[in-house]
Parts: sequence; structure tokens; C-alpha cells
Amino acid sequence: MPTTLPGLSVDEAANILQITDRLILSVPEVERVFGKAGRADTATDPAPLSMLETTILLKPRDQWPKGETMEELIQKLDERVRLPGLTNSWGYPIRTRIDMLSTGIKTPLGIKVTGPDLVVIAQLAQEIETAIRSVPGTRTVFAERATGGHYLDIDIDRARAARYGVSVADVQRLVQGVIGGESVGTMVDGRERFQINLRYPRALRDSLPALAASRIIMPSGAQVPLGELAHLRFSDGASEIKSENARLTAYVYVDISGRDLGGYVNEAKHTLEKSLKLPTGYAITWSGQYLNLQHAEERMRWIIPLTLMLVVLVLYVHFRHIGKVLLVLLCLPFSLVGGFWLVYALGYHLSVAVVVGFIALAGVAAEFGVVMLLYIDNAIEDSRRTGRLKSRHDMREAIVQGALLRIRPKMMTASVILAGLLPVMFSEGTGTEVMKRIAAPLLGGMLTAPLLSLIVIPVLYSWWKERSIAGD
Repeated sequence: MPTTLPGLSVDEAANILQITDRLILSVPEVERVFGKAGRADTATDPAPLSMLETTILLKPRDQWPKGETMEELIQKLDERVRLPGLTNSWGYPIRTRIDMLSTGIKTPLGIKVTGPDLVVIAQLAQEIETAIRSVPGTRTVFAERATGGHYLDIDIDRARAARYGVSVADVQRLVQGVIGGESVGTMVDGRERFQINLRYPRALRDSLPALAASRIIMPSGAQVPLGELAHLRFSDGASEIKSENARLTAYVYVDISGRDLGGYVNEAKHTLEKSLKLPTGYAITWSGQYLNLQHAEERMRWIIPLTLMLVVLVLYVHFRHIGKVLLVLLCLPFSLVGGFWLVYALGYHLSVAVVVGFIALAGVAAEFGVVMLLYIDNAIEDSRRTGRLKSRHDMREAIVQGALLRIRPKMMTASVILAGLLPVMFSEGTGTEVMKRIAAPLLGGMLTAPLLSLIVIPVLYSWWKERSIAGD
């Protein structure tokens, strides 16, 4: 969804669209391209001519260069489609549309500048664009030009019009007929319908002198030029007026690559604090997918502690001993090590999907610890009942026996999880980007959680219990 400066003509928008389509289609991985300029006749598509929209259909993965990722392909497309005055942004169609409907921002990250004066807002937006461009990870940044519109103002001189006997409505009807045109009928061609619009030829309306020479018929039947009844001039103004919470707003679109959203925003905020000084009455807010990230972080701040409290409560109800509860919880960080290493090796940034994967891994690791303690307790209880628990050596034998009984079930559990999630990591279908980030912590954890629960828990349990046994 590239964006250019306002004031773009229909012909130039169509020309730019054709150029970008040809450039995109020249990339071997692209199968088809369909571009759109302008807006549909609906309130849900308020797109100006300056915002283009191109849908790209890619070839199957087996026809791509070996090892190429989607991020690398986007980088290749971005380098290919570089035109003066055109700022690119890349995203998936459905996700981008949802982001635009929910936040108004079409890029993963956006900044909303609000205040009482459009001129000052536009100036602040351009200052933000200049400052953000220097932040590492910025692929493109574009600030809306809220004051880039060009208008023809026709100020009617009411006193002079009254002397000629011409009403304001007569002047407005002439202006509508000369410039805007008037729909006088509809042409039917099969299932298609075309409006018939009547207005002056372009030669009679393409300049101020031509417009001023347009004639208005007075009640007496005589004609008077429009220039005698009104003042005509060109002026600059707002190209598009946006408001949120009863405040004028301008957007700054930011497209990032190779950075996690939270870390990028923190660095960008620090950059703006040093280089941008907001006047009184003006404010900036961060939006786009970052807004969803903030909502998720707010929920995680109380969901994760609440979940841990419930886990501790359930473990205590089961064991009725705080020492065993602490033993299970102590092994959780060691069990998560494999998940952290695999996420790091795959280059995934911390996101809600990754956090969900770690929460699932923590649940499986806690289950491993609980069942391991259950097997060890049963082995110790059997030894005590048969009278074989007389020394530390007997305690160790009982713990080893209980741990050995747990090897096969634990390996079966880990194998089932690995067999179920490995196809996700090698698939390239719709939705796999999110599923891979959920599955990665579980896959990495299945390499360390079983081993640590088989080794660490028995050792710690033995160290704890041997103190209550006298003798060698």
C-alpha cells in the first residue's frame, strides 16, 4: 500500500499504478498483480488517490529460490519498487484491512498527532518523519501532508450580485454546471449503467480567466460574467481532515523490518524525546499493531501472576507440602531453557504468540515435575512398607527406581508433542507464521524439560530427603 503526496491527478495515479505493477511483476516469485487507485463508492473505503493498493499473488514455495523467507522477499520487492515521492508499506491483505478498520493505521506501526491547528499538526508530523527515519529497523516512514490540498475559492460579492438582480443560488448553479457538472441521465449497456454528466468543455474551465468569463443570465435576459459577481482565486488547504475524540489528527505511517515491535517503539520514543518538542495543546499517540501489543501486555500483567498463583494453589492441594511445591516450581526455569534457545536460533522476536507458547511449555514442564514426584513418592513408600528404607543408600535406590519407571512415559509424551508440532515448523500455509511462534517454545522445551525433570528433580529430592535418614 504505497503512499504519495496529496494533489495527485487521476491520470498520474493510474500511471504510477501501472509502473509499480510492472516492477512487482518482474520479480520471479510473483505470479499475478492487481493494483487499485482511488476509492470505492462506500463509506468503508475512504482512500484518497494518493494511497494506492496492490494485491500480490505469489507462486508456490517450491518455485522460490531455495531458503528464501517471506521477509527476504518483501525486502527484494521493496528494493525493486522504489520511485521518487512514493513510500511503500507491506502487509497481508486481511490483517492490514483489520488494522485499518480498528486503528486507522495501515502499517504495523503508526503515530497519531493531534491538536487544534492543522498547519502545526502537519509540521510536527514531518518532524517526526525525519526523526523516525534514523531509528534502526525503519524500512519506510511517511507523514501525511494534512495541508497539501489545492482549491479554487469562489467568493460571491452579494452586494454586486444584488445590483445585477442575480441570487447566490444562480451563481452556485452556474459553478456546479461549469466545474462539477450535473447528472442529466443514465446510459444502459446490458448490465452496466453509466451516468451522463453535463458540464463545460475543459477549454472553458481549465483556468481562472476562462472560469471568470462564464456567463450568468440576469432576469432581464442579459448576461454578466462570473468575474463581475465573485472573486476567484486558488488557495492551499487541507487535503483530508481527520478527527478523533473531537481533535484534529494526522497520521505518520511506519513500516519496520528486523526488529520486534516493543523494542523498536521504545527506541523511537527515546529518539522523539530528544528531537521533538510538542507545543502546548498537541499530543502524539502510538497506534497500529502496537496498540494491540499494549492491550496484550496489560492483560498479561495480571493473567500470568494469577495463573501462577492458581498453579501453586493446585500443587499445594495435591501435595499438601510446601517443599514439594517449591521443588516443582524451582525446576520450571531450567525446563524453559530449550524453548528460549530455539526461539533465539530461529530469530523470533518476543510476541504474544511466543508468550503463549512458553505458557503452554510451563504447563507441560510442571506436569512432568508433578508426575515425577508422584513416581518417586510411590517408590519410597513401597520401600518403607517392605522395610527396605534403612539408610541413605536405600533412599537413593528408591529414588532411582521411581525415576526409572518414569522414563518410558516421559519419552512417549515428549515424542507425541514433537511429532505433532514438527509439521507446523516445516509448513508454509496460511497462519503458520503465528503457529510457528507458538510451537517453537514447546519444541525447544521438549528437548530440555524431560532431561531436567529426570535428572534435576531426583537429585534435589534425594538431597532433601537424605537428611532425614540416619546412616550411610
